[in-house]
Amino acid sequence: MDSGLRYPFYLYPPKQFRIIQTRLSLLCLSPESQRVNIKEENTMIQTVLAQAVAAARPAAELGQTASYIPELSKVDKHQLGACVFTADGGRFSAGDTKVRFSIQSISKVISLAAALELCGFETVFAQVGMEPSGDAFNAMGKLEAAGSSPSNPMINAGAIAVDSYLEPKISFDKMLAFTRKLCMDPEIVLDEKVYHSEMSNISRNRAIAYLLENKGVIRSDVERTLDFYVRMCSLSVTAESLAGLGLLLAGGGICPATGERLLSPDTVRVVKTIMLTCGMYDGSGTFAVQVGIPSKSGVGGGILSVVDRRMGIGIFGPALDGKGNSVAGERVLRHLSQQLHLHIFDTDSQTD
Repeated sequence: MDSGLRYPFYLYPPKQFRIIQTRLSLLCLSPESQRVNIKEENTMIQTVLAQAVAAARPAAELGQTASYIPELSKVDKHQLGACVFTADGGRFSAGDTKVRFSIQSISKVISLAAALELCGFETVFAQVGMEPSGDAFNAMGKLEAAGSSPSNPMINAGAIAVDSYLEPKISFDKMLAFTRKLCMDPEIVLDEKVYHSEMSNISRNRAIAYLLENKGVIRSDVERTLDFYVRMCSLSVTAESLAGLGLLLAGGGICPATGERLLSPDTVRVVKTIMLTCGMYDGSGTFAVQVGIPSKSGVGGGILSVVDRRMGIGIFGPALDGKGNSVAGERVLRHLSQQLHLHIFDTDSQTD
């Protein structure tokens, strides 16, 4: 009988040891008893998820939709949905989880993963950093300084640079197909209305792109890069799509539906680390302390979250705070993190 222990029991923190004790006891139970325990755990996840969404929904009044992209400003800001896909095949949802919305900056996770696979780590990070920016996602100020480069791939400047490396190597149609596989959602399409709305209001991103070209960060065609970038941001997804992507990342890059490896372990490690440190714009540090789950937000109202080896979480809540993150969505994740002990550094407050 394999206990699954990698180290002597005394090296595990108290909470982790209690989990190990529970798993060891489950190995001694009959199959029927194990099924009962799994059913109870699944019931708890669904209950906590429903409570989180209900408690967070009023917070939508505190935020606003992304007005700088006209098509996004039309979305009902009171919508809220959250979905959890677990490694053991569980599927849990509450609220508006089937509503399609614009992926926006969450696509930066997909582009980064694809670029790491196709271009390699050294190329991607030769002129794009790995540090939190501390500035708004579309800031330009630091780029103007001599010798500066984009802080990380999760802000606009960094993502545009990454897409400039990616665009010559793969067509948008192939990236769309790749995204569908990663998210386990064959219904993902380009939202033409959002695409045209964003292309009509692209002055700031165009300025960023040409500044990057001037500094030698971008060496491919700027307009093709921008078109590729905006198309990726204009994909139409659901909270379920994001939960599917989160579960794939939680599983180390292996598609849970097919068993196919879509991303290398090294790519997944880099992507999840960047999500933890930079994924929530200039609110990433506070979010890491309060929630502690690698996540990436988008101004379409989505949040993608990854609990390593356990679950993927997808959230849709289009009312945004001043940093561009979903107001209600953050509250849902904070509730889930506290109630299900999902913080990456959680050692259990009961160990005092």
